[in-house]
Amino acid sequence: MNGQVWDQVVTLHARVENELAKALQRRHGIGLSEFRALCRLSRADDGELRMQELADLIGLNQSSVSRLVARLESAGLTRRDLCPADRRGVYTVITEEGRAAWAEAQPTYAGTLDRALGEAAADPRVAGLVATLRKTAALA
Repeated sequence: MNGQVWDQVVTLHARVENELAKALQRRHGIGLSEFRALCRLSRADDGELRMQELADLIGLNQSSVSRLVARLESAGLTRRDLCPADRRGVYTVITEEGRAAWAEAQPTYAGTLDRALGEAAADPRVAGLVATLRKTAALA
């Protein structure tokens, strides 16, 4: 991959992430990381993930995911649980309130993503990348 393509990825990513973060905060009072954590937890077996696994899935380091999980717990959206086989292992478990918050925010996320990509498609600096992403997503 050449540097120009990577610059397009970074530009597009920053633009879309900003729009997603603003929409989720404004409409649902949650941040983008919180939404992504709830999304990953809602799709996980038994609605739970080890803290490190969650960190890896949403691209955070250990201390950032600990702060994120603390915020989710304070809001009643998740709870912590110990691994029965290894008492040192800590899981984060989505609550029913967390599932409801994720389900309510999902249409905002999807609509904002689609709108942000549509707007980006009009920018010649990233239009080709957006077209490739949409084509790839349609094939999946």
